Amino acid sequence: MTTDRTLSEKVMISKTVTLPRLNRLSPSLEGTALKIMEESGELAQAIGKFRGLSGEQQRFEEEEAMQMVARELVDVAQTAVTMMFVLEEQYGIDLETILKEHIIKLRHKGYCD
Repeated sequence: MTTDRTLSEKVMISKTVTLPRLNRLSPSLEGTALKIMEESGELAQAIGKFRGLSGEQQRFEEEEAMQMVARELVDVAQTAVTMMFVLEEQYGIDLETILKEHIIKLRHKGYCD
């Protein structure tokens, strides 16, 4: 069955997240990359605990576990944003251009409209 898409279906759905520049840190590129890995590990650990992948008995209800996963995900996002500030401020990278190129790449691969 095929249907024509309406205009509203063709609009890319997105999530906008605004996170602050952390002003009491002096992050380096390497330190921030390591922090992203640490936070990603904590995210994986939260998911693993919920799924029982650590050998522990599942101790969290789904809602509580997903709250923990969401908090860890925001930690990953904050650290990624911090690295974006490092790239802009220390290396002169134009993140606006990089983000636009990223969206074009996603569209080209068919991941979004």
